[in-house]
Amino acid sequence: MTPAQAHGKFRPPQKLYRIGEVTRYTGLSRQTVHNYTTMGLICESEWTDGGHRLYDESVFEKLAVIEELKRTRTLRQIAGILSGRSSLPAARQNESKATDLA
Repeated sequence: MTPAQAHGKFRPPQKLYRIGEVTRYTGLSRQTVHNYTTMGLICESEWTDGGHRLYDESVFEKLAVIEELKRTRTLRQIAGILSGRSSLPAARQNESKATDLA
């Protein structure tokens, strides 16, 4: 091992995924991934020279969170939670107040 390798200067490039790979690994449709991107729920990391979106590995965790939240939240609520405008506990509290009023 060279000194440069020992200090971590040689790192493999970050793996980026095209939308087709994201759909294949998640089971979500291309349109769903596109919609989530357009809504700002997920963000592309880079673009190819041909104009294709590329996503980094973090997109898979974020998509899992979105799919979990979709069970009890609207996409607008999820957008607020992911952007930090509202918190999950606050959203749960508002949901329980609405249930109490019904």
